[in-house]
Amino acid sequence: MTSAFAQLVRKTPMVPAPALIPSQGAEVYLKLESLQPSGSFKLRGAALRLDALDAAERLRGVVASSAGNHGLGVALAALTLGIRATVFVPETSPAAKRQGIARLGATVVAFGATYDQAEHAARTFSAETGAVFVSPFDDPWVIRGNGGTLAEEILEQRPDARQVVCTVGGGGLAAGLAEILTPAGASIVGVQPRGHCAMSESLRLGKALVEYHGEPTLAGGCEGGVAERTFEACVRHRVTMTLVSEDAIRRAMTFAQDRLGLVVEPTAAVALAGILEGAVPTLVPTVVVVSGGQAPST
Repeated sequence: MTSAFAQLVRKTPMVPAPALIPSQGAEVYLKLESLQPSGSFKLRGAALRLDALDAAERLRGVVASSAGNHGLGVALAALTLGIRATVFVPETSPAAKRQGIARLGATVVAFGATYDQAEHAARTFSAETGAVFVSPFDDPWVIRGNGGTLAEEILEQRPDARQVVCTVGGGGLAAGLAEILTPAGASIVGVQPRGHCAMSESLRLGKALVEYHGEPTLAGGCEGGVAERTFEACVRHRVTMTLVSEDAIRRAMTFAQDRLGLVVEPTAAVALAGILEGAVPTLVPTVVVVSGGQAPST
């Protein structure tokens, strides 16, 4: 049987980034998931999830909700497997992401002003049509694909890594990374926008905020609530969180382009901002996940 994961997902490079830190001797590396064919790490989870569908589920098709990158991953995996796909996105999602999803053959439905509203519409569509709902984070296959397979590559490329820094939205990436890396001796640090930080607030309050209405943010991938399963994994593996401002996200995007030669989207810049603003100490070998770049042109 055709495997979308095997055909599509690349082993992405890890490169040193001494420009990120002023101190001598500190080791910081960038894991360039922005080089995946869909433009982000989200392809990993989408491909693994669609590979797991049985024949009857494939005939029913899939539906997803997404700020953009998960939708691109689902659309590309569905195209590879010959599965019908529908993707609900917030009306505020970038036009480039919507156009990219449509070019890959998926039906794009813009609905609502927030991610949570788009997800509700996608789940309703699933209930009415029988299409399999593919969550961007609240699914064991997606968590395993997005975070687990990425963690295994990090261990292979930098077995001495003791800290991995990532942007956090719904928590699937952090949960998947933690499941593999924490037992191997590495800690996970999540970074979120200060005005839209569902996981940080969930950990502070001791309960999963599955619906969350924060302030507007450049980092659309951080919008919305978390899942019980991702929250519990972050608690179990002692994932720590730090917050950055919108100005810090802008500065990180500019720094990435001018000093690192990378075009990163705002959501990916959140993790970089955590390092640049000094919110995340780099006293041990550290890997920063560059989660996404530009939407693909095809």
